[in-house]
Order: sequence, then C-alpha cells, then structure tokens
Amino acid sequence: MRIAAAAAHFGRDVEYDLGRIGKLIDDARAAGAALLVLPDAAIGGYLADLRHPDPDALPPALDPGDPILDRIAAMARDLVVCVGYCEADGDDRYNAAVCLTGDGVLGRHRKVHLPAAEVTVYRAGDCFTPFDTPVGRLGMLIDYDKTFPESARTLALGGAQIVACLSAWPVSVTNRAPKLSQDRQSRLFDLYDCARAAENQIVVVSANQTGAAGGMRFLGQAKVVGPGGDILARTWAKAGLAVAELDVAAEIAAARRVLRHLDELKPASYRPVAS
Repeated sequence: MRIAAAAAHFGRDVEYDLGRIGKLIDDARAAGAALLVLPDAAIGGYLADLRHPDPDALPPALDPGDPILDRIAAMARDLVVCVGYCEADGDDRYNAAVCLTGDGVLGRHRKVHLPAAEVTVYRAGDCFTPFDTPVGRLGMLIDYDKTFPESARTLALGGAQIVACLSAWPVSVTNRAPKLSQDRQSRLFDLYDCARAAENQIVVVSANQTGAAGGMRFLGQAKVVGPGGDILARTWAKAGLAVAELDVAAEIAAARRVLRHLDELKPASYRPVAS
C-alpha cells in the first residue's frame, strides 16, 4: 500500500482551498496512494497569530455535516482522506479533523491539547478514538496532540495501526533561529513524529502546512514514519507529497517480533510518587 502525507498552504479562501485539496487528491491517486493525510486547517486556514488571535479574522466554522465535506468526499472516491477544519457545535468552535472516502465519514477527531491562545478560540476535545478504514485501523491527532505520548498510545492501545497527524505547525514564535534546521520547533516536530511511531510500533503519517499566515511561518516537513521510527518519505520544507510504499501489517509485525511494547506495559507502575 502507498501512503501520502501532504505539505501545502491553505488560507481563508475556501474555494481556493478546495481546489488545492482536489489537486492533492489527484496527485496522491496518480502516485498510487490509498491514504492521503492533509494538514490541519486545510479548509479555511489556521490562526494568523497564536498569541493574540483576532476574533474578527477566525477560520470559517463548518457544521459536521457541511456540504463542503461532501464535496471532498466526492473528490476522494475510493481514496481515504484525512482533512482538518474548524468545526462548529452551536456557539462553540473546535479544531477538528475528519477522515472520509466517497462512501462518507469514517471517523472524526477534535483536538484535545490546545496550545497558547488557541484556548481563547477553540474548545478542547476530550477523547482519542481509533476507527476502521479500508486501509486499516486508524486514529487521528491534531498538531499539539502529538506532543503528549498518551495521545498516540491511547490510539495504539485501541488497535490503531496508522496514526494520522494533521498539523499547522509553525517555526518557533518566540525564539527564531537563523536556519530552519536549527529551529527548535522544527526539531521537535520531527522528534515527536518518530518517537510516537517507535514507542508504539505503528505507522505515523504526518502532514503540515507550508507558507506563512500573519506572523507565522509553517514548517512543512510532511513525512511517513515506519514502526521502527524510521522516516520512509518526507517533503522537507517545500510543498508536495511524501509518498511511501509499505505493507503496514507486515512492518508492524516485524517491529514487534521480539519486543512488543504494548504487551509489555506496566500500568500499575505508572503512578505519581508523593513528594
């Protein structure tokens, strides 16, 4: 099976975003991919400022059944596509992701861990739930979620073989480095992708935005990571698709042949120690 992770820029022009999503779906299909993971906020763009979001310039909030998602499903056809957007629930907003094919929605996720001033814009989700898809059992994380080992671990314990990480992950906002390779957030973005794959012995498919929005510059660095923590394909900082071909079940079985991390957990030992 071939798996694709996208690095691309998305903004407030939803029709433009849909055109770009359609192009990425076509490119993934031409590459023979069965799964395409798009970035966080691919419909309507991300926040332009993480420290002081402008309440009058937020991404458009879509209902879970918005016809825009039907349009993406129609473009996807037999391709499994994960895409991020701002979800409306009454007066509340969530940073959300949906996984779909032409047959409809397969799974949903609302971002649980909200960094910086995201808490002034979004409500937090409260669970990590894997689900079955034509490409295997899958779970989703949205950017800052992957900072926390428990997020991917919960999905893996629920049987997820593939974790899709949808991000709008910028370079460091407070401590810019002269070179992208020296940027702290760039290093952490790659580190978390590889660590979450290796510690759970699963496949991680990491998509991210590129370009700039307001005062933020996004990293790109889309990648597919194998269950040993090895990067199998990546885009670096440029827009494009990272496409890897692998037998997911066989790769996971090989990684777990001797050491089976999920079977060797000691939950009774993981408890706070009184100071």
